Amino acid sequence: MEGHVPVLAEEVLRGLAIRPDGLYLDATFGRGGHSRMILGALGPHGRLLALDRDPEALGVGRELAQADSRLAIEQENFDQLRRVVEARGLTSGLDGILFDLGVSSPQLDTPARGFSFQHEGPLDMRMDPGAGQSAAEWLNSAAERDIAHVLRRLGEEPAAARIARAICERREHQPLATTGELAALVLSIIPRRGHRHPATRSFQAIRIFINRELEALEAGLAQALALLASGGRLCVISFHSLEDRITKRFLRQHSRVDPALAALPVVPDSARPRLRLVGGAIHAGEAELARNPRARSAVLRVAEKLA
Repeated sequence: MEGHVPVLAEEVLRGLAIRPDGLYLDATFGRGGHSRMILGALGPHGRLLALDRDPEALGVGRELAQADSRLAIEQENFDQLRRVVEARGLTSGLDGILFDLGVSSPQLDTPARGFSFQHEGPLDMRMDPGAGQSAAEWLNSAAERDIAHVLRRLGEEPAAARIARAICERREHQPLATTGELAALVLSIIPRRGHRHPATRSFQAIRIFINRELEALEAGLAQALALLASGGRLCVISFHSLEDRITKRFLRQHSRVDPALAALPVVPDSARPRLRLVGGAIHAGEAELARNPRARSAVLRVAEKLA
């Protein structure tokens, strides 16, 4: 767990409003920082189910589950929430669900995982290295227009077209294989100004695409809403604007009457709000930022399931 610091941990505990005998789900176990805090707030009859698709995270989770029978963990992405919960017969509803989105510190800091331009390693970027295409496989085979589209849409990269063209020209004589090669290629196109590395947006976009992160978030949020019990809490921590935009839009949509039906004399139950927003966007305080600079971009949003 070295290097792993759970962000907004106290704020998450307050947001979940944990009942000692409740049933909770950590949809992104990571290295278990939030799960350990939830377990610490649960009583002997409380239960926590955790998911993660990263096999290294799963190993940490299984060790914790052996030491604490209140925890169960499965290797699964959170777009499969409903299937996992229903397979376990948890039909009475969950009292709280946590999403801690993005990539974890151990993933970033492990060169072999290929997530970071700060460490030389294979250009992989998969949350589950045993599933799907690696970043290198995709970059060395995708059409130029598709690469540019991903960089522009998921990284909001102004130089998307030039970077895509350079990738395709480069792979004609030498395929991209490492994080350092991709970072150097981007740096050759975008001069470095200030503290932010020019490859930041490109790495973010490729990682999000390879792992289908935004599609999984949309599916996971919809399933979470259906699985929550009345009064259950949903907590979502985002680290960039695309994730937060999806989360904010989802929570807003389900916390108000359907505008198309709001003027009816009697609003049907299907059009009534299903969530109540609990406060606004929550950011890390100065003390946490001093301990963990990576918390700077974290945004927590909380909502409660209505009857």
